[in-house]
Amino acid sequence: MVSAREAQALREALALRQALAARPDLTPEQVAAARAAVAARKPTAAKRPAPKKRPAAARKRPAAKKRPSGTRPAGTRAAAARTGSSWSTRLGVVALSTLLLPAALALVLPGAGTPEDGPQDVTTLALTARSSLLEQADTYHQLEARAGQERTALQQARDAEGAARAAVAAQQHAVGTTAAALYRAPATSRFPVLGLSAGDPSSTPDVLFRAALADRAERAREEYVVRAERTVAALEAAQRRVADAEAAVAAAEAEVEAVLSAVRRQVDGLGTDVTGVLAGLGPIPAAGEQQARNQAAVQRWQQYLAGLTAAGIEPPAAAELTDLADLPAGLSPALDAAGQPIPGVAWAVIGSSPVTVLPAETVAAVSNAFSQLGKPFVAGTAGPETYDCGGFTAASWLLAGYALPATPQEQWTSGAPVPVDRLQVGDLVFSPGGQDVGLYLGDGDVLGASAATYQVGVRSMAADSTAVRVPLAAPAEPNAALAVGETTGPCGAPLPQPGIASPEWGGWSNGRIPVQALCQLGVYQHALRCDAAAGYAQMSDAFQAQFGTPLCITDSYRSVGSQMAAFRAKPKLAAVPGTSNHGWALAVDLCGGINIAGTPQWTWMTANAGRFGFVQPAWAAPGGEKPEPWHWEYGYIS
Repeated sequence: MVSAREAQALREALALRQALAARPDLTPEQVAAARAAVAARKPTAAKRPAPKKRPAAARKRPAAKKRPSGTRPAGTRAAAARTGSSWSTRLGVVALSTLLLPAALALVLPGAGTPEDGPQDVTTLALTARSSLLEQADTYHQLEARAGQERTALQQARDAEGAARAAVAAQQHAVGTTAAALYRAPATSRFPVLGLSAGDPSSTPDVLFRAALADRAERAREEYVVRAERTVAALEAAQRRVADAEAAVAAAEAEVEAVLSAVRRQVDGLGTDVTGVLAGLGPIPAAGEQQARNQAAVQRWQQYLAGLTAAGIEPPAAAELTDLADLPAGLSPALDAAGQPIPGVAWAVIGSSPVTVLPAETVAAVSNAFSQLGKPFVAGTAGPETYDCGGFTAASWLLAGYALPATPQEQWTSGAPVPVDRLQVGDLVFSPGGQDVGLYLGDGDVLGASAATYQVGVRSMAADSTAVRVPLAAPAEPNAALAVGETTGPCGAPLPQPGIASPEWGGWSNGRIPVQALCQLGVYQHALRCDAAAGYAQMSDAFQAQFGTPLCITDSYRSVGSQMAAFRAKPKLAAVPGTSNHGWALAVDLCGGINIAGTPQWTWMTANAGRFGFVQPAWAAPGGEKPEPWHWEYGYIS
């Protein structure tokens, strides 16, 4: 299979050939310069034009300030195995090369148009920024994984040092005990030969025996001393290993922090016109009212950014908003209803009205979050294809240069709390109990990966929610854990109720679910809702462990089009289009022996499928209304 780098090189070569074919007037020197420009390009980042000069109405950068201590590289989860394929995402990034190549060639080819000359300029910059930020995020995850290994090695070194220190103490105690015993012993015990007497020759054997014992004790004392010296040397070596491990951890964490700092510098240089376009890149459509709500939230956000662009106001870095007495030119402290300053944001004036100016990092986090609308929900994942609630907020803020913990509970305890009546866009909002989290959008809206709808979308903020603000310094002491209410599933999803449940989800009708909202099963084009796909993958692994081959599948999700084709081919067997159980992406038809009742494979399914969430409805079981031993469903849906 062609690697991502090879595919990218191929695309760039083809694009270069097309560009050069369109310019037959180029000299050999110009052709060489063009090839060199392409070869010098980093894999996913085109050279960006110099930033526009910022108008005086925007801001004047003060001297660099120390970044708030809250921008810590908190622990992150190891990359969770994704249910869907990552290849589509890689190709999406690779495909940018054909779009971004003209920007690189424009720097070396005479007469070539610059990004400002055409309509693709802002879109190109947004795509470039998105690609570069994703690349930086991958680098962060790699470095953080290495830092985690170094931390583990450090802990092992410290454990070894502790064991060596204990061994030294034990040996020193043994030496001290024997030395003390020897000091208290009478001279005849230390030197038994003093007990020899010419007048009592019969005592000689006893004296000689005691002398032998004394010699043995002396050798034991010498061995104690040698072992003590060795344990001291071992302790010194362990201490050196600890020092080396501490240095390795510090170096690894410095690399991690360097990546985060680079991301913050990059997003600080993005214009609001670029981040506005970034917010609208590639969302997966939702259904009905959810789609309208998603679009309304995106439009509201883009209008806010467009207003800043029109006024020449560029969001400052979060570090520039920490000192309310020294804000960038044109900005003033934002005040709440009681006239108290709101930390982390500022005000500017457009016309005669104040407008809230968010940090550049917050703008980047929210815009990147909007670009993931409609992505599937999968517990334990953090993108870029699927997310859970904590993974979504962590991934969004990572693309703004802030590393958050993996779970909502950890994000709450390590964040700077803010009252809900002082919420600002980008704040992390936690549902009661802290099991669910999303990004606040204003007007009571929250953007998050919802376990209830199985997708990233906009929803209403729950009553009694709590919140933290990411760019602010972490609290001196972790926030007290939120009291957990009734038991729920991942990210606060309601636990399934016994009995038949409605198969409808996400607002889509039967057979109208976008394939991008599903997770691939890794066999042909078969796909299911992501939680069902995860259960299927686990069930297939267990089946393979028993029979030596993975599950054999003939049918999964059926769109309305495929239902119509099946109905035309087998009108007596297929369901009426728009009513098939497969149209909810929760049913599969299996083969490989499972399709025949009574076989070992079918029997194994009846005994084990329930462990992975799959059942055979009564109508499909042997003796049922319409026996179909091959038909299995994720939960009772029919």
